[in-house]
Amino acid sequence: MPAVQLLLLACLVGGVGARTAQFQKANDQSGRCQYTFRVASPTESSCPVQDQAMSAIQELQRDSSDQRATLEATKARLSSLEAVLHRLTSGQPTGPLETQQGLQRELEALRREREQLETQTRELESAFSNLIRDKSALEEEKRRLQAENEDLARRLESSSQEVASLRRGQCPQAHSSSQDVPSGSREVAKWNLENVDFQELKSELTEVPASQILKESLSGHPRNEEEGTGCGELVWVGEPVTLRRAETITGKYGVWMRDPQAADPYTAETTWRIDTVGTDIRQVFEYDLRRQFAQGYPSKVHVLPRPVESTGAVVYRGSLYFQAAESRTLLRYDLRAETLRAEKEIPGAGYHGQFPYSWGGYTDIDLAVDETGLWVIYSTEAAKGAIVLSKLNPETLELEQTWETNIRKQSVANAFVICGTLYTVSSYSSPDATVNFAYDTGTGSSKALTVPFKNRYKYSSMIDYNPLERKLFAWDNFNMVTYDIKLSRV
Repeated sequence: MPAVQLLLLACLVGGVGARTAQFQKANDQSGRCQYTFRVASPTESSCPVQDQAMSAIQELQRDSSDQRATLEATKARLSSLEAVLHRLTSGQPTGPLETQQGLQRELEALRREREQLETQTRELESAFSNLIRDKSALEEEKRRLQAENEDLARRLESSSQEVASLRRGQCPQAHSSSQDVPSGSREVAKWNLENVDFQELKSELTEVPASQILKESLSGHPRNEEEGTGCGELVWVGEPVTLRRAETITGKYGVWMRDPQAADPYTAETTWRIDTVGTDIRQVFEYDLRRQFAQGYPSKVHVLPRPVESTGAVVYRGSLYFQAAESRTLLRYDLRAETLRAEKEIPGAGYHGQFPYSWGGYTDIDLAVDETGLWVIYSTEAAKGAIVLSKLNPETLELEQTWETNIRKQSVANAFVICGTLYTVSSYSSPDATVNFAYDTGTGSSKALTVPFKNRYKYSSMIDYNPLERKLFAWDNFNMVTYDIKLSRV
């Protein structure tokens, strides 16, 4: 039997001899005999540290190949040992029992080694696949950032040219003398390029007879008398008309509005705008005239005492209504007096990502205005994510009446109110979305709709209704747009 044992040991030594193996036999501290094999790497002189993704991928490829080769060699040795063991166990025993048990232990050890090598091979292959995916994702992110960088560089150049133009005094309002200002106009301070927190342009506001405003629609075209001004169901939404594009990355999402019941000193032309990308949104840009809004020259910049949450703000009867950041609190800010007039927490309303619209953006609480007054759109835990609609007192922000719908808030992209009916939009990014649901507060019933709605720039973060202009206002991926609408006859 010792001869057989020596034969097996010689086979093992011969199996690894081709890889410059070293074999050592010695007793351990307890006096038991130990066999030690050392095999040098056929390709590496030292163990390098990989710092780069591509080097790591190449090293994993080499290690995977080496592991496969080692696994195949181990399988071959194991098959040889299994054959020897089979011959020994099938014949008459010719040696002591301890020798056979030792061979069994060696066989089990080799089987465990094979299982470990197979596990390591699977892990290496998985790590290699993950690195390949990470590499692809990083390359895609790099391309996207390069494109954004180029776009920002173009915008910076454009902004620099506008600033240079303003400094040269090409803004016509900046050179208007006091003699040129018509009677009844009010003058605002000059633009201050050094102060980024509160900036104003010198502008002029000419009083216009109310009869003229009534005779003309706010788009500058005569109102169609046949369409009437009564309420009905929404049956058509026109193509979007782009009025302006935001200048910087902070304007990817935002909200812009006009007051359907303007209070002195504001008019139906006065426009407000809030860029909502950021963590501390407080600036509200005010434009006295439409052309100022189109050209990007604000008359005034309000700095709010509390930061704004998302794109749900509205202007109504001379006040800005908005949700305070990271809270379920509504605020009423008097634009003329520049002070807070009212504050109210909506009981149980979700906020800061609990029940947003499908595009996200912390749009849990959304304010709206229609022919009947001021509304708030939200959801609660009790409603299990369904849209809850409440009518607000515009002075105190008290909830006057509440309706719970069967429309899940996170399944729709946005919502607005026309003539006491809540409408929802199916998608914020699809070019061919629809106004897909209507909830009538008069009857307490909802119905499905398929009114086409175009997301021209494929990221609508705000959609509101202006009852004076009878248009939808929207913010679509940096762009401020309007939609004409038609209502069915009552």
